[in-house]
Amino acid sequence: MRHYPINMNLEGRLVVIVGGGRVAERKAKRLVEAGAKLVVVSPVLTGPLALLAAEGKLLHLCRVYQPGDLTGAVLSFAATDAPVVNRMVVEEARALSILIDSVDAPRESDFATPAVLQQGELLITVSTGGASPVLARRIVEQLEPLFGSEYSEAVALLGTVREKLLTEKVGNAYNDPVFAELAALDLPTLIRTGQRDAIDQILQKLSATGATSDSVGAGKKDPS
Repeated sequence: MRHYPINMNLEGRLVVIVGGGRVAERKAKRLVEAGAKLVVVSPVLTGPLALLAAEGKLLHLCRVYQPGDLTGAVLSFAATDAPVVNRMVVEEARALSILIDSVDAPRESDFATPAVLQQGELLITVSTGGASPVLARRIVEQLEPLFGSEYSEAVALLGTVREKLLTEKVGNAYNDPVFAELAALDLPTLIRTGQRDAIDQILQKLSATGATSDSVGAGKKDPS
């Protein structure tokens, strides 16, 4: 395995994309959703990128790349259609110890962005290490029918119960088996089939906090 898998908190942190085409567009969408402070350096932008800039969700530097554009970034992307420019971006990133993804040179990159299936806080990622992004996306498409919106609610429910237990400082001797039993339950199926009473009974039985699906904010959504 060449890459180390990690989920990174980019909220409010500077990320720079050099390039304004379709690849940059795909990267930018996820970065904006993650709350990154995004700068895109490119003479032109795709329509969706231009819209993000107009909405103030990214800063567009309307020009070609210049040395120094990566200063202060925690992540960077070389995503132009000019290999020479991409190589210059990689060299600057190396000099500044900034992680870089060069879209046309996976072997020169510090990381690769995976294909993603997201349901709320549930993230399922698929990576081929840059060898075949198309295959990674195809695998995600195959997974989509298996992980619907009920997983978003199940994860939120489990997370809030966990936070309640930890906040109330119930002893680890109690917490550990509760966490294990909650994780083993098929909460997504119970949510999908609308079995709210069963969920509440389970939570009240296992949780010292007396939590219910209402009290943890799961929300009683129509299972359809």
